[in-house]
Amino acid sequence: MSYLEIEYRLVPTQSFTVIRSCAGCGGKAPYKNTRKFRVNANGSKIDVWLIYQCGKCRHTFNLTIYERRKNTDIPAAEYQRFLDNDTQLAEEYGREIALFQKNRAEIDHKSITYELIRLRHPTVGSICAHPIRIAIQNPYSLKIRPEKLAAEILGRSASQVKKEIAKGTITIEFIKRIADNEAGNEDRN
Repeated sequence: MSYLEIEYRLVPTQSFTVIRSCAGCGGKAPYKNTRKFRVNANGSKIDVWLIYQCGKCRHTFNLTIYERRKNTDIPAAEYQRFLDNDTQLAEEYGREIALFQKNRAEIDHKSITYELIRLRHPTVGSICAHPIRIAIQNPYSLKIRPEKLAAEILGRSASQVKKEIAKGTITIEFIKRIADNEAGNEDRN
């Protein structure tokens, strides 16, 4: 059986929100990226954190980017961007899933806003005539139900897509990793 191939890339549109216990609120609360860095130098060792803030009481949480690094280990241009509180750099780090895993920070997957970037999508008329294979590049490992994404891509209801998946006329494949430079992610550590 020949499939009609459709491909999209799933990309978050803003920094991830962190869910953690807040001493000020007395329970779990959402923490948002402030787009500011904290840089601390102790002799020749440098620490860099991305500052998150409770959305309710404004308590802060520092997400570790670099810890006890030699000042020569951090590229000078990037170090200057930390000192300048470069908002674009803060957003990039705020979407770097490995950073959250390293810090054991719980991402609020329900609050993620995303965009589907079209890579390959044939004309509407041909979609109705053939079985469909949807490949979704998911470099940020976002946890979004595949049938929800397929429904959004195809302009159909989620229940209709579920039925077509069960019949085998639609298949969905998540591609976890793509080339880092394509996703805008660079390994900095």
